[in-house]
Amino acid sequence: MRDAGSPLDTAQVLVVGSTTWSEPFSEALTASTEATIRTVETTSEALDTVRQRSVDCLVTGASLDDESGIGLVRQLQESAPALPVVLGTTDGSEALASEAIEAGVSDYVPLTGTDGLRIDELIERTGKALQSARQAITQRERARQFDAVFHDTQTATWVLDPDGSLTRVNQTGRAMLDADADTVIGDLFWTLPWWSQSDATERDIRNLVAAARDGQFGNAVVHRPATATNRVIELSVRPVENDFGEVTSIVIEGIDITEQVTLDRDLRQSEELHRVTLSNMTDTVLMTNEAGDYTYVCPNVHFIFGYTDEEIRQQGTIDTLLGENLFDRAELAEKGVLKNIECTVTDKAGHEHTLLVNVREVSIQDGTLLYSCRDITKRKRREEALTTLQETAREFLYTETNQEIAQHIVDDVLSVFDVSASAIYLHDAETNELRPVAQSQAMTEHHGPLPAVRTNADTLPSHSFVKDETLVFDDVHTSDRLENRATDLRSVMFIPLGNHGVFVAGSTAVGAFDDVTQELTDLLAATAEAALDRVARESQLRKQDRELQRQNEQLTALNQINNTIREIDQTIVSAETKEEITHTVCERLTDTDRFKFAWIGSVNPGGTTVEPRAWAGTEQGYLDSQSIAVAASETDPAGQTAATGDVTMISNVAADLRNAPWRSDALTRDFLSVLSIPLVYNDLRHGILTIYADTKDAFDETTRTVLHELGETIASALSGIERKHALLTTSVARVEFVIDDERFLLSRLAQSTGCTIAYEGGIQHAPAGNSVFVTVEDADVQAVAAAAADMTTIDDVTQISDDDTDSGVLRLELSQPFLALELADHGAIFREATADPEGTTLVVDVPQSVDVRNIAQLVDSTFSGVKLKRKQTLERGIEQDRSSEFLTDLTERQLEVIQTAYYSGYFESPRTNSGEDIASMLAISPPAFYQHVRTVQRKLFTALFEERSVSGRES
Repeated sequence: MRDAGSPLDTAQVLVVGSTTWSEPFSEALTASTEATIRTVETTSEALDTVRQRSVDCLVTGASLDDESGIGLVRQLQESAPALPVVLGTTDGSEALASEAIEAGVSDYVPLTGTDGLRIDELIERTGKALQSARQAITQRERARQFDAVFHDTQTATWVLDPDGSLTRVNQTGRAMLDADADTVIGDLFWTLPWWSQSDATERDIRNLVAAARDGQFGNAVVHRPATATNRVIELSVRPVENDFGEVTSIVIEGIDITEQVTLDRDLRQSEELHRVTLSNMTDTVLMTNEAGDYTYVCPNVHFIFGYTDEEIRQQGTIDTLLGENLFDRAELAEKGVLKNIECTVTDKAGHEHTLLVNVREVSIQDGTLLYSCRDITKRKRREEALTTLQETAREFLYTETNQEIAQHIVDDVLSVFDVSASAIYLHDAETNELRPVAQSQAMTEHHGPLPAVRTNADTLPSHSFVKDETLVFDDVHTSDRLENRATDLRSVMFIPLGNHGVFVAGSTAVGAFDDVTQELTDLLAATAEAALDRVARESQLRKQDRELQRQNEQLTALNQINNTIREIDQTIVSAETKEEITHTVCERLTDTDRFKFAWIGSVNPGGTTVEPRAWAGTEQGYLDSQSIAVAASETDPAGQTAATGDVTMISNVAADLRNAPWRSDALTRDFLSVLSIPLVYNDLRHGILTIYADTKDAFDETTRTVLHELGETIASALSGIERKHALLTTSVARVEFVIDDERFLLSRLAQSTGCTIAYEGGIQHAPAGNSVFVTVEDADVQAVAAAAADMTTIDDVTQISDDDTDSGVLRLELSQPFLALELADHGAIFREATADPEGTTLVVDVPQSVDVRNIAQLVDSTFSGVKLKRKQTLERGIEQDRSSEFLTDLTERQLEVIQTAYYSGYFESPRTNSGEDIASMLAISPPAFYQHVRTVQRKLFTALFEERSVSGRES
């Protein structure tokens, strides 16, 4: 009878021993199992069979022909230690059993009993040995598998006791711990450093371990803080039970899924990004099969077409949306992709759009054709507008006025934008206003005529212009600066045109200006501004050309005048008489074609008319045709200058012809412009120079300035001639004046100190000042010197001599020219001046060649309260002439030294002051003082003895 499910059914059994028991055993085993049986009798045969064949179990007797059964067992331990061996013996004993077990047999079975051979027991015991060996093999295999899993380099494995304490951890788990893992063996798992940083993680792991203790499997994802990044660990927990269902240990495996979590997160974010991108990008993607049926519609399809993706699908094929025959299918098959196919579609609202479509062959699910659609409506409109603007810019190249440019802008607005109302304001700098110079018919209809506005930033146009700011209104009625509240315009733009004005564009619709319209409007305004700049530059260049031409003409004329002036200067320097000077001036001024006629005149003794003294040019009897009265108006400019003392210019003689009779006489002689210049030197008039030209506006500012300076030069030359003649003449008029004016230095000093001061002589140091010597009487000299030092017009005071306490000589350093210098410039000689508290007397010698009236006028204009006390004619002797010549021969320094020495008593006997004292007064060295004195003495003796020698020879 066969055993059901015996382990021996699938076993290869080797029986070794005598046939006495082996044959009955083999027969019984065959009968009861499906085992494969092989029998041998010797040890060597048994070993060969084990080596050559697969043997699952070996049954041997205790005694064999060549060796004992125990010997066979020992040899099998070396070659097949896992092979189960059952030892059967007929002569059993405890010693044999003990030896057999020590040798490594799986079981020891006595073969004989009271009832004969114990074959059934042997079979049973053999089956159990085989089963036990197989279980051991299975356990070893599982142990090896566990070890392989346990030492996985990608998975951290922890083995816990049922209470949760750590008993074992693999190398991967150890690498996750900074500390030595052996130090934490025996600690509760959830308290270990892997998890203790987080209370939540510690709690989750504790719950997992508790569930495993109850025999449950579990999983959890926990976060483990790390130095650089937060790591994510996936834990799986399983209990390990024994044969009785008791949990003997708990295995926890941990896998670092940080990268997977990161990838999952990135994938979700990427999917979200693509979803948002597809939903919001303006390009639309569509996919169809060969029949044109949609297989994919991009969710952003509404951006272009206004339809939802469901509404697009309901339309049927793509031909309904993009039109039929959009592309050539054969060409697409050849190229694989067709780009930039332009087509026009109508959106849900009925607006037309221009699209660029790319078609590509694909194989995505059921789709074979992919359409990428881009809306280029704005770009198309921009291109068309730019083309129009280019034509406008070309037209601007030929415009010459701001008005033409403004009209071009207004005319071109309709062809560029959907804006009907437009206008141009240009700035008027003279009135400081913005004036409308062009406006469209629609602007007039919807807004009315545009008024000029002040550039005060109160109105919208002026605010845009002043602030240089573009103003865009979706509804202009919201602005506080809107003046015309009745306007129909809503959307309005104000764009400044630089310094030129403002461009206005408007529409009756609210929010009519999109980005393209604003961009193109700005571009049109910039083009207009550039054109206005060009016109302004060209206008400025023309103005500069005219100015350069005028300046060149002026420079040419000025060069001519300068040449004439140089010739005049050269002539008057060497002139000996007034007549030579006046005639030369007139002749040189009329030598060129610039001036037609010139004459010099002076006021007659009665002061009523101007009498000609010299003239040249084309006079044509003009001076004989009229008497030129001294009057401020209605007379020849020479008479007006004589009356006012100012330059008189008539730019256009023909103007006011009826109210000035002299003008008709001048016009008949082609005198169209006139300039009259006073000849004044040191406030004394020497006549009037009058010049006539045969063109209007012949005397510009530069010419007037040059000729006015010429007048001063002429007057100076005439004054020099008078001074020269004054030295040569022997007859003089001695004029005595009485003045009562504190402005005269000596009068002010005499009145402030109560003394008498007399002028003794003076020396000119510089153009702005000179020194004078004065005698002080009836007062303390030092007190007078102190009072003089306090006066602002006196820079320094030196006491030259003090004869007694009530008289002496002072030298006064003046900061302003003294009267004697001014009189000398006009040929007169300042002889005496005596001032006391009652008044001041001046004595002046006027040569015969000098007009006494001029000298009297000079004194009268210098001081107030002037009275002419006496006038007499004197004949100067030869001694006076010698004295004048001698003094003229001295230098200013020599004259200063000798006068200081004289008044300080150096030449008295005994001397009042030594040479060293006088040198100290003059701030020079004593040798320099003596050198000056000897030089003056030599010049004096030379003049005396040489003159006497000449006189003796002549007699």
